[in-house]
Amino acid sequence: MKTLNYKLQAYSHLFALIVFLLVFLGVPERSREINAADLTRIRILPNVQVNDENILLGRIASIESHDSLLAKKLNELVVAKAPLPGRARTLENQVFILRLKRNGIDLSQLALDIPAKVVITRNYIEITREKIKKLVTDYIQANIFNDHVDGSIKDIQVVDNLQLPNGHITFKVVPPRNRELLGKIPLTVHFEVNGKFYKRVWVTATIELLAEVVITKKPLGRHKPITEDDIELLKMDLAKLPSGVITDPEAVLGKRTKRAIGTKTALRADLVEFPPLVKRGDVVVIIAESSGLKITTLGQVKKRGRFGERIPVMNYDSKKILYARVLDSSTVKVEF
Repeated sequence: MKTLNYKLQAYSHLFALIVFLLVFLGVPERSREINAADLTRIRILPNVQVNDENILLGRIASIESHDSLLAKKLNELVVAKAPLPGRARTLENQVFILRLKRNGIDLSQLALDIPAKVVITRNYIEITREKIKKLVTDYIQANIFNDHVDGSIKDIQVVDNLQLPNGHITFKVVPPRNRELLGKIPLTVHFEVNGKFYKRVWVTATIELLAEVVITKKPLGRHKPITEDDIELLKMDLAKLPSGVITDPEAVLGKRTKRAIGTKTALRADLVEFPPLVKRGDVVVIIAESSGLKITTLGQVKKRGRFGERIPVMNYDSKKILYARVLDSSTVKVEF
């Protein structure tokens, strides 16, 4: 009887042990199932596209999480710098795991679905060479050909198409400083994206401007007074002429040549001058005016002078040297 009791007790203990094992060994499996449902899931496709300078995890991955703070942190996590517009960059999955760890993300809270390699392409807007030429053409016509109906653009050279990031694009054409916009000129086109400078493009334009200029009909000697019979107008390309050419005949009539000039020479400001109206020793009337008071006296010219020039003149009464501006061949004026 005792033997039977011992057997019953043994079976009872064994049964309790089996129940214990079944119950408690099944708990971890259920715990794992519950934890898996709470994991934050991150899924990235093998090929993705971005618009910004930085690759944000939230822009290339689908993120599902019950933890709003964790989800926000993951969405804003910078994985790497984006490639240039129109270019691609390949990242291995270890790069993503490393970025997560360095940003203090507990990987045990994540269910990751990341390919071995992810190819990231930067979106872009292409500005063609023809479009850039059109921008420069419009600028030249609006800013250079304003007063020159005979202006024309012979050629515009642009190296290549331009790829810009997606966004609001603006531009500005910048001419060269301190030079005439004639002939072959370099210009730059500055492009901004969303109000921020992004790229400068160099452009070379060949510009022709035809205008009537004053030229000599015949050879003119040194100090030759210029008359209507000495000059004529001829339409010429200003790009092929020195700067300062004269286009108005009235600007040379009454003047004289500074040196001998050949036939068909385009007259410039540095080739002509007013003849002297007074010379050393001439007696002139000196006029002095101040606060409604006008005084006149005689004086002697000490240096030859042209119209508008200031020259030294000796006052006959006081014997003092005054500086006066030449008005004509017999009058100078002292300015106060």
